[in-house]
Parts: sequence; structure tokens; C-alpha cells
Amino acid sequence: MPLNIPILLTWMRVALIPLVVAQLYLPAHWFSQLEYDLCATTLFILAAVTDWFDGFLARRWNQTSSFGAFLDPVADKLMVSGALLLLIYLQRCDALLALVIIGREITISALREWMAQLGKSKSVAVSSLGKIKTAAQMVAIPMLLFNGRLFGVIDTMFWGTLLLWVAAVLTVWSMFYYLRLAWPLIREHDGQA
Repeated sequence: MPLNIPILLTWMRVALIPLVVAQLYLPAHWFSQLEYDLCATTLFILAAVTDWFDGFLARRWNQTSSFGAFLDPVADKLMVSGALLLLIYLQRCDALLALVIIGREITISALREWMAQLGKSKSVAVSSLGKIKTAAQMVAIPMLLFNGRLFGVIDTMFWGTLLLWVAAVLTVWSMFYYLRLAWPLIREHDGQA
């Protein structure tokens, strides 16, 4: 396993999610709900920034690796899944939305793994639709974690919920997009079996 700054940032992203959840188990008198929400939001945003930053540094410093390519999406899935489960617990996210988003991530991860085994991983490479979905999630989740009025004006629950619905629709759309791309290969492989 190579060890460099981009991979360390990815590991840091993995480590931040349990910190967000662990706060729930601290005595209630240690934090007000506002302090908890602000801390959870800040940690999630920090994790999201490391997601962008580790990829940028890996490309810039030519420190890309197959382990980094494996770990980065795993860290992303853990980060989003952990945050969505936390939002369900806090009653700020509909469980159906979380199920759709997490279910899609599992499905597409399995599809990519299978395609890689067939030597066809390029056929399910990340699309711009997937990137838009991720952007919607990465804005929605901290808004829902914050759960208040940003700058006294922006209702983060309203906008976060709206963006999470947008992310869920894009999640389903992008899942069918990837499955449609892979379908000829699936049929071809089944025909050879």
C-alpha cells in the first residue's frame, strides 16, 4: 500500500465520519444541539473538501495509484452513507431517500467491480451525471446537518431536503444510465456462460 499525502487525506476522510457519529454518544450536557449541528456540519464539509483535495494532489504530484483509486470511492460511499444514516437518526432525512442513494451506490460499485473483472471497467466510468448527483448530495447533506438558517436567511432544511430529492432522482437516473451502458456486456457475457 503506497503511503502519500493524497492517500493520507483519503484515510482522514474515512476517520472523520465516526467522529461525527461519536458526538451523539457524548453526554447531552456537553453540547447544545446547535453546537452539535455546527460541529457535524464542519466535519462533513472538511471530509468533502479532502475528497476534492486528495484527487487534485494525486494528479498534480503524479501520485495516483491503484490503491488510491480503490480507496477514494470507498471513502466517499462511507462518508455519504454514514451521514445519511445519521440524518435518519436525527429525523432530518426520509429513510426512503437514504435507501435509494445507498442502494444505488452498492449496485453501481458491484457493477463496476464485475466490469473490472471482465476487463471492461471503462464502460462504466464516472459520467457527468454522476458528478452532478454527487455535487447535489455534498451540498444537501451539510445543509441538513446544519438544520437552521444560514446567514439568518437561507432555510437549510428546506434547501437541503430539496437538493437531496434532486440527488435521489439523479441517483436513479444515473444508475439506469450505467446499467444501460453495461447491458450489452452483460448479455454478451451471459451468452458465453
